[in-house]
Amino acid sequence: MPRFDGEETRFEHLFSETGASDTKAPASLKARLYSALIRAQQATGPLASLDETVAAGRNICVFEKLVQIAPLGQQAKSSFFCHVCHARVLAENFDKPLIFWPGCPYAGFKNE
Repeated sequence: MPRFDGEETRFEHLFSETGASDTKAPASLKARLYSALIRAQQATGPLASLDETVAAGRNICVFEKLVQIAPLGQQAKSSFFCHVCHARVLAENFDKPLIFWPGCPYAGFKNE
């Protein structure tokens, strides 16, 4: 997924105006928001392919890596694979999910 630094800066600015800068959102809320944002992005068009994601310097999880090296078309490699992953379910329902593999966006939410 491409980075949108302008959007990140905008959200950080909005958050800083709330006066709650030392308050952290629960990991499960972050996971649900991430899933909702990705689904909204999908509604506007295809997601970046796994090859494009890696080329942009982003990590992908072990399951996405398997799809990336599979002989599939680019359209098949532009899906939201986390939708069917148990890590998403764990992250959306627990604040400290047991997810350890590198590249999983949901694993990072418990550490932030």
